[in-house]
Amino acid sequence: MGHIVFGILAQVDAGKTTLSESLLLSAGVLKKAGRVDKKDAFLDNYELERERGITIFSKQAEFQAFGKDFTLLDTPGHVDFSVEMERVLSVLDVAVLVISASAGVQSQVSAIWKLLKHYDIPAFIFVNKMDQPDTSKEEILIELKEKLDSNIIDYADANSDKAGYEKFLEEVSLTDETVLEAYMETGSVDFTDIQNLVRNRKFFPAFFGSALKYEGVDEFLKSFAALVIPPVYGNEFAARVFKIARDDAGNRLTYMKLMGGSLSVREMIGDEKVTGIRIYSGEKYESRDRVEAGEVCVVTGLKGTKAGKGLGWLSGTEVGSVLKQVMSYKVELPEDEPAHVFLPKIREISEEIPELSVKYSEEKKEITISLMGEVQTEVLKHLIKERYNVDIGFGEGHTLYKETIAETVYGVGHFEPLRHYAEVELRLEPAERGSGLSFASEVSEDELSLNYQRLILSHLEEKEYKGVLTGSPITDMKITLVAGRAHLKHTEGGDFRQATYRAVRQGLMQASSVLLEPVYDFKLEVPEEAIGRAMTDIVKMNGSFTSPENISGKAVLTGKVPVSEVKNYVLELRAYTKGEGILTLTPSDYEVCHNAEEVIEAIGYYPEADIENTADSVFCSHGAGFVVPWNEVINYMHLPYFGDTKEEESEEEAFLRYANRLPSQVGSDRGEVFLGTDEIDSILKSAVSSNKKKEEESARNRWKGRGRTDECPEVSTNTKRVKSSIGKDDYLLVDGYNIIFAWQELKELADINIDSARDKLIEKLANYQGYRGCKLILVFDAYKVRGGKENVIKQGDMWIVYTKEAETADRYIAKASLELTGKGLVRVATSDALIQMIIFGSGAVRTSARELEAEVKYVEGQISEKLEKM
Repeated sequence: MGHIVFGILAQVDAGKTTLSESLLLSAGVLKKAGRVDKKDAFLDNYELERERGITIFSKQAEFQAFGKDFTLLDTPGHVDFSVEMERVLSVLDVAVLVISASAGVQSQVSAIWKLLKHYDIPAFIFVNKMDQPDTSKEEILIELKEKLDSNIIDYADANSDKAGYEKFLEEVSLTDETVLEAYMETGSVDFTDIQNLVRNRKFFPAFFGSALKYEGVDEFLKSFAALVIPPVYGNEFAARVFKIARDDAGNRLTYMKLMGGSLSVREMIGDEKVTGIRIYSGEKYESRDRVEAGEVCVVTGLKGTKAGKGLGWLSGTEVGSVLKQVMSYKVELPEDEPAHVFLPKIREISEEIPELSVKYSEEKKEITISLMGEVQTEVLKHLIKERYNVDIGFGEGHTLYKETIAETVYGVGHFEPLRHYAEVELRLEPAERGSGLSFASEVSEDELSLNYQRLILSHLEEKEYKGVLTGSPITDMKITLVAGRAHLKHTEGGDFRQATYRAVRQGLMQASSVLLEPVYDFKLEVPEEAIGRAMTDIVKMNGSFTSPENISGKAVLTGKVPVSEVKNYVLELRAYTKGEGILTLTPSDYEVCHNAEEVIEAIGYYPEADIENTADSVFCSHGAGFVVPWNEVINYMHLPYFGDTKEEESEEEAFLRYANRLPSQVGSDRGEVFLGTDEIDSILKSAVSSNKKKEEESARNRWKGRGRTDECPEVSTNTKRVKSSIGKDDYLLVDGYNIIFAWQELKELADINIDSARDKLIEKLANYQGYRGCKLILVFDAYKVRGGKENVIKQGDMWIVYTKEAETADRYIAKASLELTGKGLVRVATSDALIQMIIFGSGAVRTSARELEAEVKYVEGQISEKLEKM
């Protein structure tokens, strides 16, 4: 018969649970489908789920249809519970992605699709709510192909007339070369080939209907059952755990899928005995003595299991989570509930919700937990009150940062107190963003035994290492063992743990570290008249977005925004759109922190004061151990050092080296000099000659006092101004490269030498500014300037800004126009359409490149006339 485990996945409010209920009704499990809005859904049986109308925990239902056994796993759709959904993916044979016809492919849908690809899970599409007005199957299908995969094909054609069937076969054949060749020869495609295309993720069948009105559900279930091939399993026992829970009696429940063999009651798994096996369907279950491969069951009696872990021949393997928590909260406890007493309770909950990541500070007597968002805090409060009768609260959420490095470094660790010995050298290399940590060894067994190498690698994997900027976890690195040494008599396993930890830390202390922050993928829908305000808000939040789209009469923005900046923006959105604005946020990935210096200063982490994560090493001399500071270890180590060695340097040289590495040490935001109102009103406070001095002074303060800054003296100029009709408080912001490539004279010069074109533009605008007397700010993208460091240069009464690396002139000008509006007339010279829309939203005035060129030529003519009369 075959057993198939499939999951129902969707963004919140797409009708996922409604489709699950309809499928169970179609299969005869239910006599009447439940309703989410009526709080009687078969699968949403937890009190808080029915109260809020959302799925919080994954649920199981069993049914038979068309000669096959099915296990349906209904998963949460709300973004705050996306990790719960991801855990289910590790046991799925196939997925059904539900998409709302009215909402289309939103950011959460795209995130789920990426996860399905990551876990290599075949997928079916069910487009729900097709009964709503203004829904077009053709338009939705085009969107699915463009935003998800071009091999998403409407399966209704396969069951239509001859012309539709031929069209379907032609589309399906194009998904695979072998199938295409057979189709070209025979004019047909075998059904087994179609099944294999689905299984191999080359063809994604799409269905359309309305789960609430029961339209298209029977047809979907029939086709689904026909297309899915049950997996084939081996005879040896294996299982994958995907969830831990507790029943009303407090029994620990291990949810697992058998990936091979069978399992019986009273059978041993490792050192633990299976005391019971349950097959759940909704909130009820059937007790079984035995289950076979392919089935999903709940086992009692196991205490050491963990979500993601493998059992049997899968023992030792673990499926981690791609999605990560983005917020941290302090747990606020009642006065009569000490933290150390409550700690075991919250850790018990964290078995069921692993993403809680519970941490306890012995020094502060505080518990902190990591979560995906605010809604999870409500669920946690409810669970703890229900289970332990303790009323807890949460402090303000804090963003969870991470750290990486900008270039390769070598770290060394030596641990040699009396009668102990281990030395380790590691290479730390930056890796692709989002790749996490990976570990390897390139040491010969002749140099260090394989057992010791494995021990070092296991120590590398067992610890969450702190970065040196904020103490946040490190990520996106490859750490390679390049050398190691043990003593024939005195080396013990713990010695290599100490040496390994110190080597990682010592490498980080030398590295140019980069602070990373979590970002959301967002989709913002507002009335058309509010698009200017919406874009302005995103720019204020240091977000980025693509050109606005018009969808069903609403303006839609999509892009990325830092988690730390969003906060309570939904409330503000509702206010200025009168409740019509919709903001959808999906955790995306980590990017270079936009305000790294501010964050580092606020956290105030001192790496050398963190004794638990020391970078210093321990050496032995004359029978006694002594500590060597991290920056002197290479002078004492026994193994040859693979990194760069430098001659002894003076304190001043050490300071300058520190100052020069700051740009990457704090991310791309080091030393940000944004021209705000105060700076411009005082015509800033540094000239070209003092710009370097200010940078070095800032770095010196950081070196000595960490964060203190001194005001630079105001620099006066003697540039003579020509009286003009433009007010002295008026501003002109110019996108340098946009103008260069818009003016024919400069464009031709740029084709030969971009530096010459830039100098020519500066010369022209300097004359223009001197004549007009306005405050002129000329902005160049740093990515076209060697070095890519942000720099502010004063030339006469004109200010030239070279943006920091990875910051465009558009973004800088957008922020400046927002800051300066209201302080005087703000004109922006650019031909970029998107930046023009933001300018209009902020109240600034746009000047085209052609208009500015005409003005400049006019001024040049006026200056020439004056010179001729002199």
